[in-house]
Amino acid sequence: MSIVRVSSRRRVTLRVFVLALGALAGAWAGWRSAGPAPSAGATPADAPAAKPATRTGAALAAEPAPGSTSGAAALLAKTKDAAGGAAWDAVRTSHSHTRVETGGLKGTADGWDDVLTGRHCDTYALGPITGAEGWDGKAGWEKDTSGQTRRMEGGDEVEGGANEAYRRCLGDWYPDRWPATIEDGGMHELSGHRFQVVKITPKGGRLFELWIDPATWLVDHMVEKAAIETRTTYLSDYRTVEGKQVAFAVRSTNGETKYDQVITIDEIDFNAPLDEARFQMPAPPPADFAFAAGKTSTTVPFELINNHIYVQVKLNGQGPFTFLCDTGGANVVTPTLAAKLGVKPEGALQGRGVGEKSEDVGLVKLESLGVGDITLQQQLFAVFPLESFADVEGVPQSGLIGYEVFKRFAVRVDYEHSQLTLTLPSAFSYQGAGVVVPFHFNDHIPQVEGSIDGISGKFDIDTGSRASLSLLKPFAEKNDLKTKLGARYEAVTGWGVGGAARGLIVRGHELRLGGVSVSSPVTELSQQQKGAFVDPYVAGNVGAGVLKRFNIVFDYEGKRLIFEPNANNAQPDVYDRSGMWINRAGASLKVVDVTAGGPAEAAGLKAGDAIVAVEGAPIADTSLLALRKRFRSEAVGTKIRLGVDSGGKKRDVTLVLKDLV
Repeated sequence: MSIVRVSSRRRVTLRVFVLALGALAGAWAGWRSAGPAPSAGATPADAPAAKPATRTGAALAAEPAPGSTSGAAALLAKTKDAAGGAAWDAVRTSHSHTRVETGGLKGTADGWDDVLTGRHCDTYALGPITGAEGWDGKAGWEKDTSGQTRRMEGGDEVEGGANEAYRRCLGDWYPDRWPATIEDGGMHELSGHRFQVVKITPKGGRLFELWIDPATWLVDHMVEKAAIETRTTYLSDYRTVEGKQVAFAVRSTNGETKYDQVITIDEIDFNAPLDEARFQMPAPPPADFAFAAGKTSTTVPFELINNHIYVQVKLNGQGPFTFLCDTGGANVVTPTLAAKLGVKPEGALQGRGVGEKSEDVGLVKLESLGVGDITLQQQLFAVFPLESFADVEGVPQSGLIGYEVFKRFAVRVDYEHSQLTLTLPSAFSYQGAGVVVPFHFNDHIPQVEGSIDGISGKFDIDTGSRASLSLLKPFAEKNDLKTKLGARYEAVTGWGVGGAARGLIVRGHELRLGGVSVSSPVTELSQQQKGAFVDPYVAGNVGAGVLKRFNIVFDYEGKRLIFEPNANNAQPDVYDRSGMWINRAGASLKVVDVTAGGPAEAAGLKAGDAIVAVEGAPIADTSLLALRKRFRSEAVGTKIRLGVDSGGKKRDVTLVLKDLV
């Protein structure tokens, strides 16, 4: 899976969902539930020409009542019979070649499956993206375009990987290979057609559904709800290959059809000899970076603005350019900078963040990325219009770096002195007294075991978030935190890809991250309906409002974080005291949202108003950053006189600052 994370209470998730598909339980079970690793099946070059499958079948017979396990087993037996029956019994391996198309990119994939165990490996090339994914019999792994590898350890990845392995070993036909709970889901009608539904939950996995055409007893489509979306995969163009029915065309969608992924089978070979080594995670690649002569470490200054880390970088020898630094973020450049560098983006892939809309994302490969005394070669970048975030941030930026840098070095983020120190892992040895907190990767984000007010969960560590603690909607609702924490105010808590992010603002009592304790963090209970903050596998997202209380070592190779309390540690965590969200809009500051019951509402401000003056001075004399800082830092009861333009009518209002938490 290829991920781009752009946070600032905004998170872009670019998922190249090139699914490794073939028909499941009635064709070929190679559906990739996540990843850019396509794999499926097709006829081998030396095999007889494939013939269209006969699409006639017995009329729907009387079946046991929906919910019946025995009924589901009988239905799956029919799908096996329709797909070739005993012809599948002798299948031990599958080797496939496919064509892949998504988001304006075209490519190819090669897949190997051990059908007896579910082990698999898929390699792919899609536009500028290359890489591989696999499952070694115990865990999934990925290899990205730069050759870097990692284990898939996040909850979504683990359960999705179990489902994938179950399908690869045809567990629905051969239950001795992989245990699962199966259930007859009854008859359903969709778009004028009737389907028999079977619900399957593999051991270690999650529920997915097979929608079976009762006229043929072949699978028409599959439905699976993943972390932040429900994906439907349509199987068609069934053909006979050596007595087995195989779907030669697969289309996968999350409902936004412009981002659909289409897989077309070119070739398949059953029972080819396997190379056992191909299922294992590849060895790390040779270093694709270099330090200045004689150095093994470099220290670069940064600016902390809106709790975001901004560093200076060089691209293709040009610059410096101002980039946001985000622990889980992939490389991003703006279209403006891409044009300046003379590179043209490929594709229009789906970008999704904490907001509820999607955005198009292109891809480019740059010759070099320079950070301090380090130069990284041949880096893949997403191209995304971050220019508009200057109106949100109050500061222009040209892109983002994060995971691609952090995974290669031991990185110390010194929030106290605004410095990043990047050290070659082989030269890094920690000698301090900080608290060591182990982590796993949730996608590309470090995730730790922790708790909020004694409620355990998994917490992502996100330097790209301006917030202190954001609790995701499923976790907050499951634990009734709205009631327990006495939430009264709902507000726009951030702005990102897809627009505003909304949440209930409360104050937690204690956040624990491993052996680290943080008292009274300002906490957002996310109210998002779509996007990154609806992930049921994650309890919360820990942002820089908490992280800046420490100097932190991010040791990705050792999978550990080291927290050192700094001079900020005892500072109180304060939330905005104005009760509104403002963005820059030309020569004024626009009121985007007003919190019901908050100070801005009491002052008579409304969404759409333009702030044109502060204390009688034109707004040009006050930056967005400066006014936000006043709203947060000045004492409760402070009166601020604002000049407001409401649709051409100008007036003065007095804003009286107040704590909302």
